[in-house]
Amino acid sequence: GCRSRASESGAAMQAVPVRVAAVTSDVRAQALHFAGVARARQRASLTFQVGGTLATRPLEIGQQVVAGQVLATLYNPQLEPARDAARARLAELQAQSAQARRDAQRTEQLFERGVLSQADQEQQRARLQALEAGVRNARAALQQREQMNSETRLRAPFDGSIDALLVEPGEFVAAGQPVLQLAAGSGLEVEVLVPASLLQGLEVGATLPVWSSLDGQQWQGRGAEVGRGSGFGSSLYPLVVSLPGGRAGDAVEVGLQPAGAQRLSVPLAAVMRSAQGLSVFRVVDTRAERVAVTVAGFAGEQALLSDDALAVGDQVVYAGLSRLADGDAVE
Repeated sequence: GCRSRASESGAAMQAVPVRVAAVTSDVRAQALHFAGVARARQRASLTFQVGGTLATRPLEIGQQVVAGQVLATLYNPQLEPARDAARARLAELQAQSAQARRDAQRTEQLFERGVLSQADQEQQRARLQALEAGVRNARAALQQREQMNSETRLRAPFDGSIDALLVEPGEFVAAGQPVLQLAAGSGLEVEVLVPASLLQGLEVGATLPVWSSLDGQQWQGRGAEVGRGSGFGSSLYPLVVSLPGGRAGDAVEVGLQPAGAQRLSVPLAAVMRSAQGLSVFRVVDTRAERVAVTVAGFAGEQALLSDDALAVGDQVVYAGLSRLADGDAVE
């Protein structure tokens, strides 16, 4: 009997041969891809605030321009005559106002001498005040006409390149009609439409993977704008991601992780059922360690775990479980 117990103790000290498999990430945890087109972060469709005929537009698509540069000019036969008329009206009222001021001074002197009545004095003052108000009104009208006349020159609001030329010289341009499109030379972004469930917990500044659809090159983009409402009856929400590389017009894909999709996967044979619940044996420094787990589902021969007791890359035992106890040495 003593020899039998000694042999059993010796067997217990020997390492138990087992087969192990690495904990992996569930295939459903792969990011979902949403396609979009890279565009300049700063862009503008430039318009005239007045109507007329496009006179000059010395530009080519792709041409680099600087802020303040004149990009196009407009011809409107009414603007310059209207400005000149406003200028002449101001000069006329200024002359009348100056004359009325001198008349008011003479009227004041005659009133002090008792030659004119107080009613004549007040009448002259009212005339002077009316003419001074007319001068201010004419000055404002002239300023408006000069500003409208300056609107016949279209200037670049920032440094960039010409993306599109929408009107040819000689064509009539209505006020507010786009004439050309300008894009800044640096800074790209992409806008994609995604389901609301994928935006849960996503904040501005979050890092998102972005792939080029052509060569597969990957970048780390950042969430610039996160839509919180859908428009036009759509169930999709806009998401704008800043891009660190690429070119405007490139087809790109933004990767988003489904909520709750970060699940671990282990072989179904590695999961044991006992009175304490479900568990697996994790191998740590050649010893088996019992770890309680929660199975959330199954995918083929894999069990999907919904807790954080394990990590990707951990080694779990899937063959030889029947001879294992917590703390046993394994090989």
